[in-house]
Amino acid sequence: MAERTAGQVWGMRLAFLALAGGIMFIHLLPLETTPRRWAAPDLLVALCFVWALRRPDYVPAIAVAGVMFLADLLLQRPPGLWALLVLLATEWLKRRDRHMRDTTFLAEWVTVAAVLLGITLAYRLVLSLLIVSPGMLFLSLMQFGMTVLAYPFVAALSHVVFRVRRASPGELDPLGRKT
Repeated sequence: MAERTAGQVWGMRLAFLALAGGIMFIHLLPLETTPRRWAAPDLLVALCFVWALRRPDYVPAIAVAGVMFLADLLLQRPPGLWALLVLLATEWLKRRDRHMRDTTFLAEWVTVAAVLLGITLAYRLVLSLLIVSPGMLFLSLMQFGMTVLAYPFVAALSHVVFRVRRASPGELDPLGRKT
């Protein structure tokens, strides 16, 4: 059995924060001077979901909340709303990791797509109730679709480059508990 040490877990937590910072940095680069007519995938959400389903201990709630809140501030979204929804979705997915361990990737992908659709619709609903312009529905649905399409690539990259794999049934965490 491959056991993870506390140093490895903290190293992966720092890697998650570094990846999130890199994604935000690239997103903020002024590569285009005109507004886009298409919405890019939300790679931060895909990264949070992949790592939460594969290794829940690598993405603690405080890290997800902090990263997503910082993204809200930097990307000029209503502060805290998207961060809260992603945090709730990530924590729900973390609790499902044992159930998802024995399923296929397709089932994982469908689950993530359903959760992402739920938080996207909840985000738009709350913004509408608060009389805040949620933007064009087409762009929100396009970003949802692009994120769902990007999920397998983020999962493959996490698997190959960062070795973020599902825990095997008898594997121990750093505290000696079975995962």
